[in-house]
Amino acid sequence: MPQAALAEGKRVALHAPQELQDTGVLKYALPRFSLKTQISVALVPPADADILLGAQGTPLFQGPAQLWHMDIRTVGDTDVDRLADWLTGEVGQRTILAFAPEGVPLFTAPQKIAKAAAQVSYDGDAIAGYAIAQAKCGRCHAVDEAGRKNDIGSTPSFFVLRAFSDWEQRFAGFYFLNPHPAFTQVADVTDPFAEDLPPAIVPVEMTLDDLEAMMAFVAEMAPADLGAPLQHQ
Repeated sequence: MPQAALAEGKRVALHAPQELQDTGVLKYALPRFSLKTQISVALVPPADADILLGAQGTPLFQGPAQLWHMDIRTVGDTDVDRLADWLTGEVGQRTILAFAPEGVPLFTAPQKIAKAAAQVSYDGDAIAGYAIAQAKCGRCHAVDEAGRKNDIGSTPSFFVLRAFSDWEQRFAGFYFLNPHPAFTQVADVTDPFAEDLPPAIVPVEMTLDDLEAMMAFVAEMAPADLGAPLQHQ
């Protein structure tokens, strides 16, 4: 993660097994923590870690093939405590559970904290989120009633997407879902475009603050009425 914007001296050493790193969830989640707290998180070997993710400690999340726990090795450090609180709190849990690189969430909450993570609110600026959605997404998706006349017919409107039960996962990780990776850049999260595969259209560029504001806007949106589910005979 870029360090220029992080306060000097604020750093937490985290160990995570390679199989967890390979899912991409840490690259997805940790920049969000650093953005809000100005605390950098470095992935280190187990012997150097303030916090270890693995099979021991406080349950955090389940998936893809095991229940992941948090084991705090450095006690009484304010920055370590802030990361631990974030990982077990509403915002951190919401972030991890929203990670869905193929459109399907990879992780679920342990039973004992699932209820706490179920009802959350977004602290982004919904008014700013509306403007961001219009500017960044409006060329393809209808983000308000007026936009329904100009959107691409093959792309769902925000109203339709808001009606899906997994709308949070879809929006939080939209840049993982095709066709977005080909033309979307989220600062400090996505990799740069390959030199031999430049975007075919003007890129969509945003920050995590932009995304949180947009999700605050979508959270307040009335979902489309999709009618009753189809009944199969």
